[in-house]
Amino acid sequence: MGEIQRPGALYQQVAAEIRSGITAGEYKPGALLPSEAQLIERYGVSRPTVRKAIDALRAEGLIEVIHGKGSYVRAVPAPAVAIERTITRSGKTFHTGHQDWQQAEAPTVYRTTTTASTGSLLGLGEGEALFAVDRLLSDPHTGARALHRVLIPFATADQVEELAETPDTEPELIYAMLTEAGHQLTWDETVSARMPLPDERDTLQVPDVTPILLASRLTLGTDRRPLILEELRTGADRAQLSYRLTAESPRALHSV
Repeated sequence: MGEIQRPGALYQQVAAEIRSGITAGEYKPGALLPSEAQLIERYGVSRPTVRKAIDALRAEGLIEVIHGKGSYVRAVPAPAVAIERTITRSGKTFHTGHQDWQQAEAPTVYRTTTTASTGSLLGLGEGEALFAVDRLLSDPHTGARALHRVLIPFATADQVEELAETPDTEPELIYAMLTEAGHQLTWDETVSARMPLPDERDTLQVPDVTPILLASRLTLGTDRRPLILEELRTGADRAQLSYRLTAESPRALHSV
């Protein structure tokens, strides 16, 4: 192939040609792309133009650049593990989908305050006191990782003496404690995606330019009063979230 003749900025033209080659199967997943020198000769452009084209394709998630080795076409595997998000109950015992995941390290317990977003979900103003519990979880079968955080307002902890003393209680046991305290529980959950922060990318072992999934689960008590907030973060390349949907009353025991 000689010099390119597409409209648009020169680096975009080069990126479009390489992207077409990936789509057409000329460059297979995992394959090493031609070197900078080869791309310069192939398309008749400068080194900065080739580098901008590679950067654009990397930002799209189509290629991965390994220092000292070159640029590789990224494989796009199916999610390695499905995380069941439905909550079930048997008698006084609650079950969640990541209950079988192992804790990669001991939970971290600390005091913090609400942000504008967490305060809004919990029905509190910004700067209100919370217990926070961070857990790093690992799926024993696939090695996929997840960061799980529980935010417990002091007002909720005051209702359950045991919870105030041990805020790092497992979420399933917290549900049981709140039920024992007289609450009829329901849950609201939202899921979003965003690019990871540097520490999240390192901890979750997420490849470059790969988003994470963020599931925010709000536990609601009697009169739909917010009690605790849970956040689950995991790499979108390694996991998918699974839900069982029902036609039960919105006040019945289920996750939506």
